[in-house]
Amino acid sequence: MKNTILWVALVGVFSTVGFAQQDPNTPPAAEKQEKPANPVVLMQTSKGLIRVELYQDKAPITVENFLKYTKEGLYNGKIFHRVIKGFMIQGGGITTDMVNKIPKPPIKNESYNKLRNTRGTLAMARQKSPDSATNQFFINHVDNKSLDFDGPYKPGYAVFGKVIKGMEVVDQIASVKTNNSQYYDEKYKQNVPCQNVPVEPIVIESVTLVIPEKTENAQEE
Repeated sequence: MKNTILWVALVGVFSTVGFAQQDPNTPPAAEKQEKPANPVVLMQTSKGLIRVELYQDKAPITVENFLKYTKEGLYNGKIFHRVIKGFMIQGGGITTDMVNKIPKPPIKNESYNKLRNTRGTLAMARQKSPDSATNQFFINHVDNKSLDFDGPYKPGYAVFGKVIKGMEVVDQIASVKTNNSQYYDEKYKQNVPCQNVPVEPIVIESVTLVIPEKTENAQEE
């Protein structure tokens, strides 16, 4: 009788251990590793705060370039110098006294990632050459399909982020009064005509990187 009781007890112990090892509620170690969050930047403007997620997973070259300017404080004190309601707001390269600073070298156009220039997305401004973007960027005020990549003969403009909070600020900026002006280009040492310039300067006071795991706390500030 004692041997029977001991055998039953041992069977119970082994059954319990086996059940614990096969607990369906315990995910495998690999499943516990979450994908790192994309970087988020806070763009403090004279019209308010804009929060932007950067698509580092889909536009790594462009995001790295943008973050270099951000970390070195090169966007601080620049303006949105070209504002067109129903199109976009552009800035990042010209100072409040209308001087276009010499930027870092241009980067490869990542528009082939096929991210669309929809309302609220952040994209790189560039010259005629596809791979000529440097520091200037724009925020799409509406869906701008004409700016999208559509093959080698229509390279489009590289989208690399999106406004996740503060589109009302973008709307305010897009609605300001503008006129024609000019800026001094330090690289070419000459004045350059510039249209759609806000009468009252819209200043990018600062752009700061938010550490992903602290994003929620930052939103509550």
